[in-house]
Amino acid sequence: MPVAVVTGASSGIGKAAAIRLAREGFSVSLSGRKEDALKETADECIKAGLKQDQVVLNVGDLTDFDAAKKLIENTLAKLNTIDTLINSAGILTNGEVNSTDIEVYDKQMDVNVRSVIYLTKLALPHIIKSKGNVVNVSSIAGPCPFPGVTYYSISKAALDQFTKCLALEMAPHGVRVNSVNPGVIVTDIHKRAGMGDKDYEAFLEKCKSTHALGRAGDVDEVSEAILFLATSRSSFTTGELLRVDGGRGIMFPR
Repeated sequence: MPVAVVTGASSGIGKAAAIRLAREGFSVSLSGRKEDALKETADECIKAGLKQDQVVLNVGDLTDFDAAKKLIENTLAKLNTIDTLINSAGILTNGEVNSTDIEVYDKQMDVNVRSVIYLTKLALPHIIKSKGNVVNVSSIAGPCPFPGVTYYSISKAALDQFTKCLALEMAPHGVRVNSVNPGVIVTDIHKRAGMGDKDYEAFLEKCKSTHALGRAGDVDEVSEAILFLATSRSSFTTGELLRVDGGRGIMFPR
């Protein structure tokens, strides 16, 4: 049975990816900051067909390098191997450059880039052994610019370049590295970034005009793309930035 490490598994895309991988027959090592929410994901993975000992919980903040080390160590101790790493943990910060403190940039890059690189470095020796793969959860804000979320966009652009460069470095080892680049997906990330209920409803309504398919996406649509990249279905795909964005990235004002 293959083993997937999934970060950000307590909510949103990470939670949906964990459940989808469990349904596909992966053992899962789940990482998140909120223990109760992580337990809910674990319960859903068990409902999807896994046994209790095929689901490992790891509570901690991955910007803490000790937590990242414990995640890898705990996964190996209980599941013996790592076949795929799903880097889904991330945050969104709002604000224009001229009015947003540089400390916000530091936090954004620490969570979305630095911690991802460090965890990936820890996992790679084991992924090389299993001839596995890495899937990063990026954003359409990586390749496409949007005002008011510059620091977030920079972090996702960095993650995209990390994906492509690492894909070239890992190819000789038989390891694939890809990312998904979602458009607006209905999760709690925008509210956690400070958006109120009324503004969020207006934001989702606006998605009808900013996405070619006329709506925001849902987490299950992204989890299917993650599953594709995490399995042999994409055996000849590496360095890919797979847009799951409802056409948002090809929309231009006219």
